Amino acid sequence: MPSAVHGRVRHPLAPLTEQEAAAACRAVLASGAVEPFARIAYCALAEPAKQVVLGWDGTPVPRQVTVVTYEKALGRTAVVTVGLPGGALVSCVYAPAAQPPIMLEEWLANAEAVRQDPDFQAACARRGVTDMSLVQIDPWPAGNFGLPVDHEGRRLARCVAYVLDGPGDNAYAHPIENLVALLDRNTGEVIELQDGEPIPVPRGPGRYDGGTRELAPLEIVQTDGSGVAVDDGAVRWGPWQMRVCLHPIEGLVLHEICYADRDRLRPIIYRASLSEMVVPYGSTSMNHWWKAAFDAGDVGLGMPGVINSLTLGCDCLGDIVYLDAVVVDEDGVPARVNNAICVHEEDHGLLWRHADMTAGTSEVRRSRRLVVSSIATVGNYEYGFFWYFYLDGTIQAEVKLTGIIQTQAVASGGTVAYANLVTPELAGPHHQHFFNFRLDMCLDGLSNSVYEVDAVSVPPGPDNPYGNAFVATETLLRTEAQAQRVAAPEKGRHWKIVNHGSLNAVGEPVAYKLTSHVGPVLLADASAAISRRAAFATKHLWVTPFDAGERRAAGDFPNQHPGGAGLPAWTAADRPIVNADITLWYTVGTTHFCRPEDWPVMPVEYTGFTLKPAGFFDRNPAIDLAPASPPHGHCQAAPDRRDRGRSRGATT
Repeated sequence: MPSAVHGRVRHPLAPLTEQEAAAACRAVLASGAVEPFARIAYCALAEPAKQVVLGWDGTPVPRQVTVVTYEKALGRTAVVTVGLPGGALVSCVYAPAAQPPIMLEEWLANAEAVRQDPDFQAACARRGVTDMSLVQIDPWPAGNFGLPVDHEGRRLARCVAYVLDGPGDNAYAHPIENLVALLDRNTGEVIELQDGEPIPVPRGPGRYDGGTRELAPLEIVQTDGSGVAVDDGAVRWGPWQMRVCLHPIEGLVLHEICYADRDRLRPIIYRASLSEMVVPYGSTSMNHWWKAAFDAGDVGLGMPGVINSLTLGCDCLGDIVYLDAVVVDEDGVPARVNNAICVHEEDHGLLWRHADMTAGTSEVRRSRRLVVSSIATVGNYEYGFFWYFYLDGTIQAEVKLTGIIQTQAVASGGTVAYANLVTPELAGPHHQHFFNFRLDMCLDGLSNSVYEVDAVSVPPGPDNPYGNAFVATETLLRTEAQAQRVAAPEKGRHWKIVNHGSLNAVGEPVAYKLTSHVGPVLLADASAAISRRAAFATKHLWVTPFDAGERRAAGDFPNQHPGGAGLPAWTAADRPIVNADITLWYTVGTTHFCRPEDWPVMPVEYTGFTLKPAGFFDRNPAIDLAPASPPHGHCQAAPDRRDRGRSRGATT
């Protein structure tokens, strides 16, 4: 049965309502497929087939919801899909070896279990810490490093601790070093305690509230209101339209991204999302060598306690349109996260300009962009996910990293390997952040191909008599194996997505080019466990033929997975990718060598990529933009450049 709001048939991709989420969870727990007391890891809309969505004509499409459950007694994960509104069981797939994302109730219970452990308390006392109410426990994903036989099948956490000075203190200023508890999340048992040489707990301050420096107020006002229109997940602004929602694992997801090119609405991307992310640490110390959280698959970027409710004037500035999101707790009880997604337009400087020196005139247009964003807090770090859509057809994805770095206690006057001092008694371990974006392309249709493009010098000779010529060499990526690529900034390397069946005004296939902020790939050795578990981060680009079941670069359940799932498993078939419905998987990231300026809260670090039209349009698609008029833009013709003396202002 279709979903209806106020009697209106909803789009097949319209976001789940609280009523739908609650009904789906109740149906799953009552279905008999899982225990009635199974825990709900998450639930999400089961997206209809791509062809159904692309061909939708307003006819009702049945709604289905996928619910991931975990049965502690059995150690069993299940993926259950039900139909709405009746709750009929559509499918149930058991994954007994899989560990679902860590649930909020587990974070809280795990911390308390470690805090109450007598051996852990004794280890803290050796370090002069006796008031356990001031001890903060962070239960991390345990990873997988070839577990001993007696640990197989357990749902594990590796727990590290910090000491609070009091309410509102920054616990990361006071790490308890060389102490790690390995906890069974299901039983609450500390099954292993690593207790190394005590290092004095740092006492320096780390608070970051209460700033006093003020700036002049900055107000962004649109006197005629926002140009953004939102309707049940559909967003329209200027030439752009798309659908926007929040997924519990992937976070911000965009569908059906299209550009209105004069009299045509042209598709560019069918589905764009963060597929997976990982933060591998490069330290060899007891508290840090194992840290490598898959913050999407291990935790979930749209989960309760992770997704932020955004605040006007702080997270978003201007005339804002907000979208709420629906989340469920472990009992399947839904809740609404207000202002989970921020949508607004912002000025972005010059769009295009030219001054005609002969005529003494100039034309200028200001750039504006649509911004769609959300923010997730995962433990000590914050991640802002921003998508920008420009008037000239450019699409940009940007991740903004901030929050608090992981800290390591340092003995007085000492240093530590594989970490940089941020205070005399604190260091920040070396680490990397990787974000893999999944781009289900639909460039003027579903038959697309990818070329690798390098800038190459032409050797001197008859074709280059002056030695100054260079060309762009294009290599068609024909199969999945060939399409596992690494950036080469010294060659100006980029990748071009084309549709051979759609030609532009100069007779060439329409195209977009993919470029990025280029950083290193995964720096861990190929023999390291993380290289198996996060194989997607060993390349910048992967290309696969579209498969609706291939959604996450490290597999559906990376939590404690030994590795090899996701992209390396799928691409082993080396399928063809020419003139096909293809998916691009693009990894961007930063390599973080911590600085004193990163403490106590890190200023935003940026990474991301750009998709820019490269022959998709027949001319500058923003050339038809009308000039702004006073009082909004003051974009008037410049004074006659031949009369420079009279146009120059006085200086006082």
